[in-house]
Amino acid sequence: MKLRWRGFPRPPMVLLSLLLLRAQTAPAQETWTEAPMTLRRTPELAETIAPTERSTRPSLVDGDKLSGRPDLEVVVEGNASLRRGDTRITADRLEYQPPGDLATAMGNVHLNQAGNVYEGPELHLKVESFEGFFNHVRYTLLANGGHGEADRIDFVDPKVSIARHATYTTCLRENYSSWVPAWMLTAVTMTTDTDTDTNLATATDAQISFLGVTTPSIPSVSFPLSNARQSGLLPPVIGYDTTNGFEYLQPYYWNIAPNRDLTLYPEIMTSRGVNLGTEFRYLEKTYSGQIRVDEMPSDSLRGINRWGLWAQHNQQLDPKPFGLDSLSTAFNINRVSDDDYWRDFSHTPTLTSRTLTNEFDLNWTKGDWSGQARTLAYQTLQYAASPITPSYNRVPQITANYNKYDWHGFDVSGTLDYTRFEIDSAYSPTLNGIKQPNGERMVGNLQISRPWVTPGGYVIPKLLLHTAAYQLDSALASGATSITSVVPTVSLDSGLVFERDTNLFGRAWRQTLEPRAFYVHTPYRDQSQLPVYDTAANDISFATLYTENAFSGNDRVSDTNTLTTGVSTRLIDPTTGAESARFGIAQRFRFSDQNVTLPSGTAVTDRTGDFIVGGLVHWNPKWSVDGIAQYNMDTGKSSRDALTLRYTPAPYHTLTAAFRYQADSSSTADDGTKTVDFNWQWPLSELTRGLFGNKSPTDPGRWYAVGRLSYSLHDHAMSDSLIGAEYNACCWVGRVVLERLVSGRTTPDTRLMFQIQFNGFGNIGSNPTSTLLQNIQGYQPLNQSTQEPSRFTNYD
Repeated sequence: MKLRWRGFPRPPMVLLSLLLLRAQTAPAQETWTEAPMTLRRTPELAETIAPTERSTRPSLVDGDKLSGRPDLEVVVEGNASLRRGDTRITADRLEYQPPGDLATAMGNVHLNQAGNVYEGPELHLKVESFEGFFNHVRYTLLANGGHGEADRIDFVDPKVSIARHATYTTCLRENYSSWVPAWMLTAVTMTTDTDTDTNLATATDAQISFLGVTTPSIPSVSFPLSNARQSGLLPPVIGYDTTNGFEYLQPYYWNIAPNRDLTLYPEIMTSRGVNLGTEFRYLEKTYSGQIRVDEMPSDSLRGINRWGLWAQHNQQLDPKPFGLDSLSTAFNINRVSDDDYWRDFSHTPTLTSRTLTNEFDLNWTKGDWSGQARTLAYQTLQYAASPITPSYNRVPQITANYNKYDWHGFDVSGTLDYTRFEIDSAYSPTLNGIKQPNGERMVGNLQISRPWVTPGGYVIPKLLLHTAAYQLDSALASGATSITSVVPTVSLDSGLVFERDTNLFGRAWRQTLEPRAFYVHTPYRDQSQLPVYDTAANDISFATLYTENAFSGNDRVSDTNTLTTGVSTRLIDPTTGAESARFGIAQRFRFSDQNVTLPSGTAVTDRTGDFIVGGLVHWNPKWSVDGIAQYNMDTGKSSRDALTLRYTPAPYHTLTAAFRYQADSSSTADDGTKTVDFNWQWPLSELTRGLFGNKSPTDPGRWYAVGRLSYSLHDHAMSDSLIGAEYNACCWVGRVVLERLVSGRTTPDTRLMFQIQFNGFGNIGSNPTSTLLQNIQGYQPLNQSTQEPSRFTNYD
């Protein structure tokens, strides 16, 4: 007969005596006389048990045979079990001494403590404080599946333990005697701290064995047991660059507080010298930001000091003293030492463009009003072989916006904008034969519309008024230093929506048919003397065809007398509402010439503009196709084409092929930019299956090919590209990636990145994962980190 004892950590003598008496004399069918335990409702299972609550948890003991002495000891033999809170002990024989809260387990001992499992022949443990030791133990940690063996594990408390002469690995244990993990850490001592804020293991006199190769003894090494932040050395980054030479980066992370941290990035480049990087991040209730500073005191290749500064800050201010609904401020600083920085340090994570933004702004809202005051300046990194035109600095820009919806059926919006534009005179564009001067501009835009919207269609007439006034630092070609412009516009937007249920390709769909007509009339106003500070011609797209102005910005408003018509259709899954396909076509018809142009531009005289046809198909989760074509009726030629085909049948399986064509607007010949782009992540075993039958004898299904190839049909040359391979060995991942950067350079820059990722331990080598994510659509890192498991996923 299996007997069970229920009590608190130190059971009363009367209760223990009664229990022993019933174990010897009571019939099996006799019921208990003490009050039964009651269930208490809780909103959720507690992931952790507070120390103050742990002592109140009852102890549950059962087994085949139970004996003992009142208030001194309980002995359970055969299928013995003791449970208290998140701790459970099973063994062949179990002794529990209430005075010292000491449990001694012998024979096939199994200990589960909050999901961490320990097994061995002998355990001595103070249950409540979780102090004791376990001899000749095999263990498995819940947080990352790490496991190993130890001669002895000393438990300091429920979170901290010290293993003596221990091994550690995350490789899945195979069930045969000669099994050896692909990688394993051996250490004289290994201290683990599974506290939520720490989750760190520290090994002393450690060696790492990988595929039969063992490192020399390491005095001390620390590694995380979860994804939690913790101070210490991060895995080094090792690589090779044709310009910088061999690169070695050794980051150090300092977890200052839960909301602040600091990372040091000292890096050695054999061809340049030492680069020192520092990044500080902070997060508070009302503000957050980060600052990164890089400095190379002496660059051997350039012979100068190199530095970079990147800083971001966002802050919410108290709006009440100003009578506002919200008030916030932010700044964004991006500065480097010289124009060549983007070529020499192209792998700096924060350096993403040759135009570096430096901005400070103040934002506010009040009811239907909102506004902003900001300064915006650029650092443009020039390069003689590939020059770029810098943008005008805005020092300052002040805006106020008003939006009122459904005001007696009308929608009203307006914008006031004052901006001071400045640029180095060396880069000033030419306007009517002279250098365009710096100056100030005041813009006012007003829109009033009256929407009529029903489920089956809509009609939206709109009236717009654009006003602009300029005050210039020097005279224009006409001799004026100030100039104004007022341009009115009227538009009428209308559309219908038809729906029907249909069956196509053996599936039920809800199909829509959505015709649309958009008319715009803007009278001609001579704007040829106006400066051009922030304005460019819009690319033709489905979005811009249905806008009033052919230009972006506030320096030009196109004279327009056009009608844009189009129709689109969609296929919608009636059960899920997901859009599986969409097709559309649109064209603009011009009733008079467009005479307002940008400087050096020519009037637009064609009556039938380019029409656009495009579509997007997500027939199933595996396949997707999207494309767009822009066709000129007068020339009978396409001016822009794009087609993308994507196949993603399963995780870690993605293939993307894209073709892009852009005509050269400055040439009448059939010329333009044509690019073919392929990117992929795919198991090599499936690529070689046709050659070797079901599987390649040299590939058990763990090798993956990754890469991106971009080829210019116009230049007959490769542009930026990369190619590589990944190996997934379950408990470790290997990556080798070769990247070649061409854009904007006279000679290509080639970089070799390689990495070995030991799951649950750390990385060795460079980290190409971010590069793969940027270049390969749908790329998924192998063995990527998942959410930490609950202790109830490994519950006894």
